[in-house]
Amino acid sequence: MNPVSHEPAVPDITVDGTGLLCVALLMRLRKEIHGAEPGTVVHVVATDPAAPLDLPAWCHMTGHHYLGPVLGDHRPVYALRLSANARPTKADTPWSPTDT
Repeated sequence: MNPVSHEPAVPDITVDGTGLLCVALLMRLRKEIHGAEPGTVVHVVATDPAAPLDLPAWCHMTGHHYLGPVLGDHRPVYALRLSANARPTKADTPWSPTDT
């Protein structure tokens, strides 16, 4: 079961992934959060049916904190908080760690 975000706070960044499948969604998400400060709250609008599985898995892999679905929006929205210790990923394959 996914956690449910009860945070009423307005997100610092909103990524609109409407109509994007997982690969394109993660590429857009990675691009839009690049350079954002740790602790930044990100809302991801994601219509891909796999998003409720892909987003928590990506957060687990990278070290960001998955906060869960956001209630009260007519669109499917998921929240995450950026971590200071996140593992960087490749721009063209955001599920692959960068070579360090």
